[in-house]
Amino acid sequence: MPLDSSQDDCIVESLLGRKPQGDYEIAVRRLDGTPRVIKNAPFLNDGTPMPTTYWLIDPVDKLLISRLESTGAIDEAEREIGLEKLKEIHLTYEQQRDKSIDRDYEGPRPSGGVGGTRKGIKCLHAHYAWFLAGGNDPVGLWIENQLSEENCNKTQN
Repeated sequence: MPLDSSQDDCIVESLLGRKPQGDYEIAVRRLDGTPRVIKNAPFLNDGTPMPTTYWLIDPVDKLLISRLESTGAIDEAEREIGLEKLKEIHLTYEQQRDKSIDRDYEGPRPSGGVGGTRKGIKCLHAHYAWFLAGGNDPVGLWIENQLSEENCNKTQN
């Protein structure tokens, strides 16, 4: 059940640990309606470019992915997916983000792809957020598979 916008604002602020610095919308919710991923506007309120469109705010997701990252998963995912494919992923992300910027805008623009990077993987959290929001991100799918495999292993033991 969706929450009202004032509830969403309070929850998002609490999960971020601060007030959001720009406009956003809820991109993905848990089954109970709690925000899981937010979609940021391409600019903060002060005009600073915001390269990270999709932001994972769910504390359980963040913890699981942080644990995954601590095992060297970024290097493993890069090897399995390949730098050429990652370059394509970043370009697609950048193109989607840039569609929300007026063509005539002349100020500084966000740059880079997922998490603001152009090469490799900077952050599994950003890839997973985009994947959850419906992005065609093989890194997000790889993460989903890793988390599912880890969960299966725990239930079998």
